[in-house]
Amino acid sequence: MPSDQSSGMHQCQQAPGNQLMSETPEKINLLGLSPAKMEAFFADMGEKKFRAQQMLKWIHQYGEANFDNMTNMGKPLRARMAEVCEIRLPEVIYEDFSKDGTRKWVMRMDGGSAVETVYIPEKDRGTLCVSSQIGCSLDCSFCSTGKQGFNRDLSVAEIIGQVYVAAMSFHAPGERRERRITNVVMMGMGEPLLNFDNVVDAMNLMMDDNAYGLSKRRVTLSTSGVVPMMDKLGDVTDVSLAVSLHAPNDELRNQLVPINKKYPIKELIAATNRYLAKLPDRRKATIEYTMMEGVNDEMEHAEQLSVLMKQVPCKINLIPFNPFPNSGYKRPSNNRVYRFRDYLVNQGHIVTIRSTRGDDIDAACGQLVGKVQDRTRRSERYINAVQIDESSQDNQ
Repeated sequence: MPSDQSSGMHQCQQAPGNQLMSETPEKINLLGLSPAKMEAFFADMGEKKFRAQQMLKWIHQYGEANFDNMTNMGKPLRARMAEVCEIRLPEVIYEDFSKDGTRKWVMRMDGGSAVETVYIPEKDRGTLCVSSQIGCSLDCSFCSTGKQGFNRDLSVAEIIGQVYVAAMSFHAPGERRERRITNVVMMGMGEPLLNFDNVVDAMNLMMDDNAYGLSKRRVTLSTSGVVPMMDKLGDVTDVSLAVSLHAPNDELRNQLVPINKKYPIKELIAATNRYLAKLPDRRKATIEYTMMEGVNDEMEHAEQLSVLMKQVPCKINLIPFNPFPNSGYKRPSNNRVYRFRDYLVNQGHIVTIRSTRGDDIDAACGQLVGKVQDRTRRSERYINAVQIDESSQDNQ
């Protein structure tokens, strides 16, 4: 492919050949076509399969959004594509880089609402945290996104567009994309399994060799426990699985993760085991457990969690709560977190503690807020309730 590629993400937004997502929605946006759908698109144009592979590479490996620069395709084909399709990118309205290497982007999507995407570098990998919805309907009590209510699902282009923006931010214009993103977690704003088809198509793009080429072990879907969709997921893909548990018993989890009232822990554990059993290799689920002071960080909770986690092959990821305004929760002390971890380790579990990253740019997990149009007015009601409760405590 030629070396005079069009610019990367920062310049792409101003380049005349590149369209932002808010423009000309009547054209087919090739950014969001999965490998199978890209092949179908070119077949409909009377072209052969290899054209789909070429296009995937141009978009996802070279960051090219201008058909004129795709010189291994003939001029007549490029002209036809310009008439019926486009490559529309998310509009980056804010970006910031942390001292620890963490990067955060806020991207405006169709309709004007925004989502946030975070890149976290570590010694042996670089992990991208990707959003699947604008807002979230599950209303987990400790999650800042849940306090905003639900706006809408993201399209495939809007999901994979987050990966595109992050991937292209690391290379100079005209260079083949350097693989700095080694892992992707569907763990940003929203519940991925409630946007099932679009998330699956986006993950297929992440794993396709002509796009981002990530290993199925390095693409992880995190769910709060939509049990029927967990079973469906195991029928169509074999990505890694993370489960947002956060409580070791139904009574507490009903308060923290309300979907537990519909799909209690016993059903969630069973669904997790069914998913793992469908995988072609032996893998463990990641169990996410956000620790909140005086809520779920007592030793009795550690004991209950230990018994529960012996029912499923897993590794436990302890996440000290990251405070946000009006949350009503506090981060436990390091000593409490370490004591909790040490008990689980002594019981034979694999346990990690998630280190807080990107504090100086509000990029730590739990601060993925973005601007959403709160159609439920949940945020206002919640803040009022917390303020009333705090006021009553002050008067006691």
